[in-house]
Amino acid sequence: MDTITLWNLGHFFPTGTTGGFGGGIVDLILYSGPVVKAVLLILLFFSILSWAIIFSKFRLIRLADHESKSFLRIFWEGKQFASIFAESKKLRHSPTAEIFRAAYMELSKLSQAKSNPEASRKSTDPTSFSMELSGVENINRAMRQALTSQLTKLERALGFLATTGSTTPFIGLFGTVWGIMDAFRGIGMRGSATLAVVAPGISEALVATAAGLAAAIPAVVAYNYYLNQIKELNGMMENFASELLNIIERHFLKA
Repeated sequence: MDTITLWNLGHFFPTGTTGGFGGGIVDLILYSGPVVKAVLLILLFFSILSWAIIFSKFRLIRLADHESKSFLRIFWEGKQFASIFAESKKLRHSPTAEIFRAAYMELSKLSQAKSNPEASRKSTDPTSFSMELSGVENINRAMRQALTSQLTKLERALGFLATTGSTTPFIGLFGTVWGIMDAFRGIGMRGSATLAVVAPGISEALVATAAGLAAAIPAVVAYNYYLNQIKELNGMMENFASELLNIIERHFLKA
């Protein structure tokens, strides 16, 4: 093996302290330039925070789905609203239970208003029917507000996952471009363009792109998965709100 070949191998796989490129990922990071290191730190921040959101959302959405299904079983058993309300308090993570509680509290206020003696004397007034319709509208509004609040709670922090998925590849690409520019600057200063000179700098630069993709891919997958799960929960909430409003309308107008 000639001297040039031995020098090239020694440059890629140093046996001592000479040379800065050892061929491993850790060596690529340690011997990268300050800009590339800064890019890697930014990507590490995005990755850690996105994984924290992924785990927290997994727990939240799983609890919401499980407790909502449990609440629907309780509701359709045909019990009285008062007993359903009492049992719904145990299901604090259920969006459908929260919608029911909002409707029940509004219905309770309307029932108390109707049981008022002063209101009873006015029950024969021609405007009483419109007042009942207004009461149903208030219940519908309360349910819609609860639905919007629960949907906002479920979607909270998903925007960061979308931002991570869309921006981290470009941040990594910036680090790669900068690293390649730095590598070519070093080639110009050395006045040579052998593989032993080019490969370490290019490898160090490509680490930034790999880190950007490593941060983006889980974020995009989790974002799409959770968005689909939230859409299913939203459909469940919409259907329940419509059914509950129909039940209340029949009961309220009949009362």
